Amino acid sequence: LSILLSLLIPAHTIRSPNCGGILTPSGLKYLAEVSKPHAESVLRQDFLAPPAPDPSITSPSRNQINTVKVDEFSLTLIPDTGLRLSIDVDLGITAAPSTTKELQLSILADLHVEMNPEGNLELVTSACKPTLEELQSTEEMDSTSSGSDVDKQVNVEKICLEVSKLLLFPNERLMSLAAPFPITPSCQVRYLPLAAPMYSEQGIIISLQTTFQVAGTAIPLPVSPVPFSIPVPDSSSPSHLTLAFSEHFYTSLFFALEKSGAFNMTILSPLTTATMAEKITQMGSLFQEDLPVELQATTRSSPHVVLEEGKAILKLFLTAQIGAGSPVFQRFLSVNVDVSARLQLSVADTRMIISVAAIEDIELSLAASDVGPVLAALLEELFLSIIREEVLAQINVVLREGVFLPHIASFTYTNVNVTIHKDYVLIPCNLQLEARTG
Repeated sequence: LSILLSLLIPAHTIRSPNCGGILTPSGLKYLAEVSKPHAESVLRQDFLAPPAPDPSITSPSRNQINTVKVDEFSLTLIPDTGLRLSIDVDLGITAAPSTTKELQLSILADLHVEMNPEGNLELVTSACKPTLEELQSTEEMDSTSSGSDVDKQVNVEKICLEVSKLLLFPNERLMSLAAPFPITPSCQVRYLPLAAPMYSEQGIIISLQTTFQVAGTAIPLPVSPVPFSIPVPDSSSPSHLTLAFSEHFYTSLFFALEKSGAFNMTILSPLTTATMAEKITQMGSLFQEDLPVELQATTRSSPHVVLEEGKAILKLFLTAQIGAGSPVFQRFLSVNVDVSARLQLSVADTRMIISVAAIEDIELSLAASDVGPVLAALLEELFLSIIREEVLAQINVVLREGVFLPHIASFTYTNVNVTIHKDYVLIPCNLQLEARTG
């Protein structure tokens, strides 16, 4: 039965990561820094809102919170478990007629990220302990009556229910991680979390699997020859985040682009049927008038990417139909074109910019001919330079928009360093909260 079931499950449903990321302790520290003013804003809204009128209180005098200041906000890793959030909030309270007191609200909360049934990551509070302590007062007050009034103002239970909202990556932002991103008008990529993150001393490790859609339909990807595990950086890494991409990720990317027809190209040449007849005599009997010659290239097998130390190579396999392009395309040669191209990788904002830096090797071989045998040397003489130039240019046109990296909404990447290793690419970078507009 198990063998039968395995045959029924399509190959593309096999779930294994081909990329991911590690949020380092430095990254957590940065998230705490940018969350501090946000937390203060949220708490101000909660505490400084006018309290609901209490019919049991007839006297107009009551405690009123009038200042809220987040004094400390920190996030620390608890290996194998999750995160600990620690917040100290100074509250300034005025009580009629002119007395003031300062309280400190301390919140300790344990957080972790779960995967919900829809496959999205969710930040969950597993424990929360608030404490309220009086720091100083301008006048001794009746602790019983004033304390009860303060409790009505400081709803610690509500704070614990919504403590995750004090962070700048609540669940709406975590869901944005798995949003579809366009690569070309007809091709999209998604980064799907495979499981809840793991927590180690090095950071929070998230494993992702890419899926690609072509014209709105998910395509089965080539099977990864080897399982991929995210290389763990040194715990002293100054970078906030380290992204990792396997060789299979890049092969899948170019496979998806090939399925979308992105590498099908028309190449105009400076040749005509008359100039070619000077080299291939049978051309003269096939075409009585002088016509422009063009090449229509399509992929004949799937491209793949090879990663070596310091180098990424794209291998592209095309078939070029060579013919007279006017008024109706009439093929007279079919040529196999095998291209090895050096890829250059960089990052701008939240996109990986991929470009062909150079064609390292290109081979032409005759596949079919209507004008008799043509030697490989003659094919290269006639077509090599134009194919080399146009293939490089048109691949770069396809890739010019870049490929969105997995990222959380409102954050971009800075101080990026792209390092190519054998079988994988590492991208250590820093997070930067984008300035709000409007």
